[in-house]
Amino acid sequence: MHGVRRISSAQVFLPMDSMPRKKRLGLAREPGDALFQGVSRGGWQPVSVHLTVMKAAGTPPPLARPDAVILLSPAGAHQAILPEGVPLLGTGEGTARALPGREFWMPTQPSAEGLWALLQERFPRGGDFLLVRGARSRGHLETVASGTAWRLHPWITHAECPLEPLPELPALEAVLALSPLQAELLAPLAARLLRFAWGERSAQAFAAAGHPAHGTCEPRGEALERMLRAH
Repeated sequence: MHGVRRISSAQVFLPMDSMPRKKRLGLAREPGDALFQGVSRGGWQPVSVHLTVMKAAGTPPPLARPDAVILLSPAGAHQAILPEGVPLLGTGEGTARALPGREFWMPTQPSAEGLWALLQERFPRGGDFLLVRGARSRGHLETVASGTAWRLHPWITHAECPLEPLPELPALEAVLALSPLQAELLAPLAARLLRFAWGERSAQAFAAAGHPAHGTCEPRGEALERMLRAH
């Protein structure tokens, strides 16, 4: 018929508000960070949500020339002024990324237990080691190394502290706690949201606060992506 133009299915455009959108997940990271990108690869839209801040302790290292330096978190890697030419080992891909240009040994099992095994493997005769950690570390390495040939010298370089006042959460479907303190703070705020935990200690903190995690992953990027795809 005159005045009528047929439109193929390929030419039909849906309005933007009818397009499916990714579910929004809040985490304490910024765009460009590897975890922020991992959330996106896991099928979610990452949203920066910060309830804590890292504060430097300002304390000098208790050991000037250790046999090696042990780092437990990216925050420690950022805060500590590390001696040159000293071996570095620790846990977490984020910690490794915070040490560009430095050789960094990581255990295959991303945990304090795995790190203890790596320390014994790399230094079978023991030695004196500088342990860079935060104020809330669970102290597993110090406990297992006590009285052994592997003498650990703890250096508290930072503390994770709540923001005051705590900001309100934006519109989200889920949150990811990257530390036990974040889980403690997020638990009541995200009572009606999905709650994900980065590591067992964060999951334990969610449970202790009365709002168990809906999912827990090992502190590895690929494990996070697998967990998020399952939800």
